[in-house]
Amino acid sequence: MPKHIISRLAGKFADAECGSLTTKAIKAFIKNYDINMSEAKLKNAEDFKTFNDFFTRELEDGARPIDSDENTLCYPVDGAISQQGDIEDGRLIQAKGFDYSLETLLGGLYNTAKPFQGGKFSCIYLAPKDYHRIHMPMAATLREMIFVPGDLFSVNPLTANNVPNLFSRNERVVAIFDTKAGPMAMVLVGATIVASIETTWAGTITSPRKKGIFRESYPAEGADAITFEKGDEMGRFKLGSTVVSTFAPNMVEFNTNAEPGTVTRLGEHYADLVSEN
Repeated sequence: MPKHIISRLAGKFADAECGSLTTKAIKAFIKNYDINMSEAKLKNAEDFKTFNDFFTRELEDGARPIDSDENTLCYPVDGAISQQGDIEDGRLIQAKGFDYSLETLLGGLYNTAKPFQGGKFSCIYLAPKDYHRIHMPMAATLREMIFVPGDLFSVNPLTANNVPNLFSRNERVVAIFDTKAGPMAMVLVGATIVASIETTWAGTITSPRKKGIFRESYPAEGADAITFEKGDEMGRFKLGSTVVSTFAPNMVEFNTNAEPGTVTRLGEHYADLVSEN
């Protein structure tokens, strides 16, 4: 299928104000995916002008309390753990029998991947029913954003089990952060029908007309530095996808109760800090 064309056309509809057609699409989506609208700030299909307004809906204040312990990380999204564990020999586990390259995932440069070699990774899949805003698992300062054009395969569990190098092949936005405990990367992976990925600092990010990787660096301090507190929103998916996070060696230990298939909720205990560099 021409996945990019289909995804961009879906995006045009999702961003369009189509009145009753938009309302009908939202109502059908709520019914088909059994979405809990009681926790949303706007609760009725008629409250949303576009499908994307609904899909990236804001939650009521207090719907996702943020773990306040300064020595822990909180889950950045609602979803389910796909895989997580150690980064061994520069490879991350995708599914049984499949792994993929850390360096390729982060945009193809050795120096970008080097701080995470021997560290840990976590991959969380967002289903269509989930809340689709992405938040910070800990306080951090943005150092670099990398946009990597690529395929738009679906990223559901079936595809992850059957398409090699899925997350390092799909279109993605890589955000590199500095934290009190070391470097952290959050990779927002695109997918079929994901019309675009949005960040709070750069707005909507879509494929550039010319092929190639786009990089943007940011100041570490001063008035122009982009900083986040734990739980702050950092981005959103306009239709669902996956977040892959990577951490430096000896930086975090994941929640021992978490494993592939574990449901995640924004703000709940994700990992413990084990080192302050």
